[in-house]
Amino acid sequence: MQISAEPIIYGLIFVAVLVIVEGIYLTVFGKSISLNNKINRRLEMLEKGAAREEVLEQLRKEMSQHMSSKGIPLYSLLADKAQKANIAFSPKALVMIMVLVSIIAFLGLTIGTAASLPVRALVSVVMGFGGVYVWINGKAKKRLSMIEEQLPDAVELMVRSLRVGHPFSSAISIVAKEVADPLGSEFGVIADEAAYGRDISDSLKNLAERMDMQDLRFLAVAVTIQQQSGGNLAEILEGLARVIRARFKLFRRVKAITAEAKWSGMFLSGFPIAAMLMISVLKPDYYDKVKDTAYFIPAALAVGTFLVINVIFMKVMVNIKV
Repeated sequence: MQISAEPIIYGLIFVAVLVIVEGIYLTVFGKSISLNNKINRRLEMLEKGAAREEVLEQLRKEMSQHMSSKGIPLYSLLADKAQKANIAFSPKALVMIMVLVSIIAFLGLTIGTAASLPVRALVSVVMGFGGVYVWINGKAKKRLSMIEEQLPDAVELMVRSLRVGHPFSSAISIVAKEVADPLGSEFGVIADEAAYGRDISDSLKNLAERMDMQDLRFLAVAVTIQQQSGGNLAEILEGLARVIRARFKLFRRVKAITAEAKWSGMFLSGFPIAAMLMISVLKPDYYDKVKDTAYFIPAALAVGTFLVINVIFMKVMVNIKV
């Protein structure tokens, strides 16, 4: 029995691509770019001696650069995720990184596999683009999840600040100083923009649209209504904090209930592919008698179509809006 190691090599090269991208990111921007950093990035930049205006300009540039570069070929598929993840790399830098990791993947495939040149070239390009996409998507999901978890505490901190007599702009500044990233730097930008004359409600609306998060929209609407019609903002935000915390609790409960269905769907979708790979590794000539028949390609396409339909239906069934 002949066992081929090529599928394992492909997997290891893809993992290496992800590690290289993360390593480059941390090397260029340091640990302050990490989402779980206790001191938010804005404060760390200010502590290093950067002027407040320079820090604001740098952070705003990072927040808007990706959506303004959607015209770059293939980059439009990454722009929305990169904006939500607030990737500090510029779009051109990300494209260069894709090219770099594609070259590295091509060298790895050349050394470790016996695939033909066109196959190696195609797979290396897919790994370069796919690796960067997977890395950005993971960053975006983690960042949005952390913002959702931090938001109720931030709103409650604003409520306490308002009740001791601070204006709302000062309450935003307190959140920017006391809350870790990613929400700390976001509110720091809002505080700096307010100091330079921008309306806070407009900044909150921009943040909510950029993150595409319902709870932030609630916060922006609550502040806007209070500014236009008056009222006790502390009480409004206190009720909003309770609503956000209840939604977050319900979301976690729904996530726990649907976890079994999600894993079942992943298993049902991934098992045929895993079985095919195992058969190819353990017995490479298993499909030799049928792959030249007229029905092999249509059957393979039909199986692939059913797998895609299965993934779509499983996602629809467990995608419960809270």
